[in-house]
Amino acid sequence: MAHRIGAVAALAAAACAATWVHAQEDPITLYGRVHIEVESVRASGGGKPDVPRRTRVTDQASLLGVRGAERLSRDLHVFYQLETGFDPQGPGGSFAARNSGVGLRGPWGSVLVGRWDSPYKTATIAVDKFHDVTIAGIKSANNDRGNFDNRLQNVLEYWSPRLAGFALRAAVTSNENRTATLDPRVYAASLAWSRGPYYAFYTYEEHRDLKASTPKETGNAVGGKVRFGPLELGGTWQQYEKTNLTRKRSYLLSVDYHLAASELIYQYQNAHGGGAHAAVAPDCDVNTFAYQYDFSRRTFLLALYTRVDNNDAGDCRFGAGGLGTTGQDSDGFSLGLRHVF
Repeated sequence: MAHRIGAVAALAAAACAATWVHAQEDPITLYGRVHIEVESVRASGGGKPDVPRRTRVTDQASLLGVRGAERLSRDLHVFYQLETGFDPQGPGGSFAARNSGVGLRGPWGSVLVGRWDSPYKTATIAVDKFHDVTIAGIKSANNDRGNFDNRLQNVLEYWSPRLAGFALRAAVTSNENRTATLDPRVYAASLAWSRGPYYAFYTYEEHRDLKASTPKETGNAVGGKVRFGPLELGGTWQQYEKTNLTRKRSYLLSVDYHLAASELIYQYQNAHGGGAHAAVAPDCDVNTFAYQYDFSRRTFLLALYTRVDNNDAGDCRFGAGGLGTTGQDSDGFSLGLRHVF
C-alpha cells in the first residue's frame, strides 16, 4: 500500500512539475481595464439649436483581454492576443474587436497578422495626457478627428527591436475589397525614439480608395514629450492632405505637473484648414484643465473641464462622445475612475 501511495504521489508531483513547465513555456495572461466617466455637457452657437446641458455616464474604452506566447525554438516565439471591448454601464461590445492577432517574434523583431492599432495611432496617442479617451482626448482636434486614429483590420504589421533607443513600426492592410476601379489599402509607418524621460516620433499614414470623395488621404505627424523632475511637457504637430480639399494642420501642447500622487494637467489643441477651396477655412481651439489623483499604479481618479471653440466652419468635437454640429461650441465637466488589472 505504501508503495502504491508513493507511486501516486510521484505521479502527482510529476504532473504538477509538467504543468509548471508548460506554464513557463506557454504563459496565458488575463488582463483588462474598467474606465467610466460621469459627464455634464452642452453645445451652443453657430446659428444652430442649442444642445441643453445634460448628464451622461460613458464608458471610456473598458476592455478584457487574454494574451500569451510559446517558445518554438531558441530564438523564435509565437505570440497571440484577443482583446474585447465592453461597456460596464450598459450592453455593447463585440468579441475580439480590439487589438487581436497572432504573430512570430525573434531577434529580428515581430510580425503580426490580425486587427491592430496603426503605427500612426500608437505614436501620436503616446503624447495625449488623456490616453485617446474622455471628452478631452487627442481626437478633439488632432489625428484628423479620428480619421488617422485607426485600429486597422486585415493588417500585417512589423515591429522592429529597439536599437539605440529607436524602434520602427510598419503596417499594410489587405486589398480584399478590390474592384475593377478601386484598390482600397492603408499604409502606415512610424519611427520612435525613447530613452529615460525622453520620447520623440515621426509617423506617416496613407489611405487609398477608402472614400469616394477623397480617394487619397495622407497624414504626417511629429512630436514627443520630456520630463524634468515633476514637470512633463508634450506636443505633436500634424498635417493632412486629401483629394479635393485644402491642406489641414493641427497641433497639441500639454503641461503636466506631478505633485506626489496628484497631477495638474493643461492641454491645448488647434486644427485649421481642410475645407473646400472656395469656402471659409475651418478653425477650432480646444482647452482642457484637469486634475488626476493616482491611488496606485493601476487606479486613478480624473476630474476635468474641456471647452471646444469653433469658427463658423469648424468641426471639432469632444474627443469621445462628440456633441453639437459644425460651427457650434461645446463644453463639459467630467469625473471618472479607471482601474487596470
